[in-house]
Amino acid sequence: MPIPMLFLPPQSEKTREWARAVAEACPELEVIVPETREGAEQAIALAEGAYGTIPKELLPRAGHLRWLQAPQAAPPAGYYYPELIAHPVEITNFREIYNDHIAAHIMSFVLAFARGLHVYLPQQLRREWKPAPREDDTIVHLPEATALIVGVGGIGAEAARLAAAFGIKVIGIDERRPDKPEGVAEMHRAAALDAQLPRADFVILTVPHTPETEGFFNRARFQRMKKSAYFINIGRGMTTRLDDLVAALDAGEIAGAALDVYEIEPLPASHPLWTMPNVLLTPHTAGHGPYLDDRRREVLVDNARRFAAGRPLRNLVDKARWF
Repeated sequence: MPIPMLFLPPQSEKTREWARAVAEACPELEVIVPETREGAEQAIALAEGAYGTIPKELLPRAGHLRWLQAPQAAPPAGYYYPELIAHPVEITNFREIYNDHIAAHIMSFVLAFARGLHVYLPQQLRREWKPAPREDDTIVHLPEATALIVGVGGIGAEAARLAAAFGIKVIGIDERRPDKPEGVAEMHRAAALDAQLPRADFVILTVPHTPETEGFFNRARFQRMKKSAYFINIGRGMTTRLDDLVAALDAGEIAGAALDVYEIEPLPASHPLWTMPNVLLTPHTAGHGPYLDDRRREVLVDNARRFAAGRPLRNLVDKARWF
């Protein structure tokens, strides 16, 4: 008897195409693609697998649900509500699909600060020719630099590999990674973060937003960094208190910051970060790049095959920690 798998609405051409791909790859599954909430309410009572977001009020009807594929690598706050965490369903996500794109974005920030582009780009817009002295102490000599990568998952590991290729010493902070990836000189647990911060020339956050990481980069942590160090956040905006970052920059407690994610998105036009001379900002675009939907489809189809065959799922989430 086929195993019911539900694609939760709203539907799009993409989700319909993915549903067809799952049905073709897994004849053991009965793929159900309701267009309305009413259709989802009926189907979820039988579904054993699902893709998408389950509203809290629908969850009590999901008595047979064993697997849920989340529609993002790190779904927004609220996706993992207490009832879903307590439910026996296993949840998987789309992590690992952004590794190359976001690691390249991280390195673009690192190289920009190392070579003073945060100074020269505004000068270019003003048509000013102001070369810095050759021995300018704002230049970071990368073979003598240290990067502290907070979160050494797929993105952090790829960033470490690229950074090490420039001669940067990489220190990793990760709570659950057991190995030391290529390019990482040292690995530490989260409890060591404060002790490692003063060693770094670049502090790079790749961590998701979880109950433990919300607001964990605050004024006290900026004050532990070198005054010559740069802060980079491409993980989730809610991990960093922007008022504390502005205060640290104003006080000269760190040399600069580069952000792709923010506590408030879009970042308000009146926010002081926009006009700070030692700040680089991109509008949550670090993950942009080709092949992302192909990669999402591949993860989904692979997990559907695994689910149908009773094999361990890929990208399992610790629901209580949201990742």
